[in-house]
Amino acid sequence: MSQESENTGSNKSVARKLSDVPARDWVKLTVAVVLYVLFLIWVKSWMGLVLLPLIFDLYATRIIKWDWWRNLKSDFLRGVMGWVDAIVFALVAVYFVNLYLFQNYTIPSSSLEKSLLVGDYLYVSKVAYGPRKPITPLTMPLTNNTLPGGGKSYLDKPHWDYERVKGFGSVKLNDIVVFNYPSGDTILGNVQYQQMDYYCLLYELGSSKCRPVVMDSLSALEKRRVYDFYYKVGREAVCANPKLFGNISWRPVDRRENYVKRCVGLPGQTLQIVDGQIYIDGEAEKHPDNAQFNYRVMLVNPIPASLRAELGLSQEDLPDKYNRPWPEPVTLPLTGKAARLLESRSDIASGVERIHGEGGDWLFPLNMYKDWTMDDYGPIWIPRKGETVELTLENLPLYERIIGIYEGNDLKVASDGTITINGEAATSYTFSMDYYWMMGDNRHNSADSRVWGFVPEDHIVGRPVVVWLSLDKDKKFGQKGKIRWNRIFHTVKSYN
Repeated sequence: MSQESENTGSNKSVARKLSDVPARDWVKLTVAVVLYVLFLIWVKSWMGLVLLPLIFDLYATRIIKWDWWRNLKSDFLRGVMGWVDAIVFALVAVYFVNLYLFQNYTIPSSSLEKSLLVGDYLYVSKVAYGPRKPITPLTMPLTNNTLPGGGKSYLDKPHWDYERVKGFGSVKLNDIVVFNYPSGDTILGNVQYQQMDYYCLLYELGSSKCRPVVMDSLSALEKRRVYDFYYKVGREAVCANPKLFGNISWRPVDRRENYVKRCVGLPGQTLQIVDGQIYIDGEAEKHPDNAQFNYRVMLVNPIPASLRAELGLSQEDLPDKYNRPWPEPVTLPLTGKAARLLESRSDIASGVERIHGEGGDWLFPLNMYKDWTMDDYGPIWIPRKGETVELTLENLPLYERIIGIYEGNDLKVASDGTITINGEAATSYTFSMDYYWMMGDNRHNSADSRVWGFVPEDHIVGRPVVVWLSLDKDKKFGQKGKIRWNRIFHTVKSYN
């Protein structure tokens, strides 16, 4: 039966008898069914079998008029519907490719410099650790959480439980990983505050509105009451000023912002940072070759463009846009190699000295009194699925977000200090998921696990595989060096 005779008349049936189906269509049907069934086996979703009759009809019987628009009398409408048909097919294809195979990601900040640079475009493999099944499946392809013109790009329902399809491997120590921002569950409507950590903001607001409290002599329960009060005051301040902060909203796990960091701690390991050196289970870990810290530098002359390129300094790293020497020491992010190079240039700088990372209540956990800093942190045990930890008021701040938020339990602390989970007194807790510790290579300029804590396994998105494009944000298009040709098609492993 010819294609012309099949499409004659918009009111005529396009159904075919099985004897009329050409051999090539049987081949296409067989290939499509085999691939689809293999996909269902991979994702372990047998409900997808209900679509097999539709696939059979598409390639064989054609009872459904899939290309009904071809019978429209108007050439214009046929042309429009042709484009609509192609766009819908492309969006559906992109949706499944991004969901189960790979997606593109752009490095927006300097937290991984000088390993991955601002302006690097990455191919992120979903199959490296196994693609995560959709938690909020109804979303607009090519978007994460907002539409280009504003507004949510997804529907809250249906909302499915977390499941992960089997992949090629698991997260390894020192892997660079893309994941959903753990503290991104709650956001403020005002654009000015959307990129801020909601919880850090509440504690900062709350503590600023209260008189300073000397914590050293307080018991664990008294310290908890102080931090609970800070949080309460901060939240009240935000709720009372919707014009300033905007409305408070919530995002599901797979709609939170994507972050990319290096995994420096695996489930079950104990991590500690001493003077900037990471120790895992008591053993010192090798710094990434491109890890950088902040240095205090006295500039005696402007840094020439050629030297700035060697040092790996972007325009925003300089003390000001004019690159002038300042009368006081300036702070520059440098790798060890760059620091030695700058120190050798006495005509440009003097007194190149590494700065010790800052500390404060803004470090994780926010509601625990500690004297930790960015360079001296921990020790802290990273939870592993199936492992049990003894719970006390002293260590509860480390794990209460896991228990109450990530694993969905009703966690409370009574006025007498008794810890209850789902209404029952608890002296221990067994974890339901694996957790990871993520840090940026730009150690003093990275908001990472030292700020917002553990990354749950259900937040893991994938592993960057290759840099397919790299653009220097300090240069204009057409300007030499705008495209970093030496980085294009480099594997991300080469930056480990």
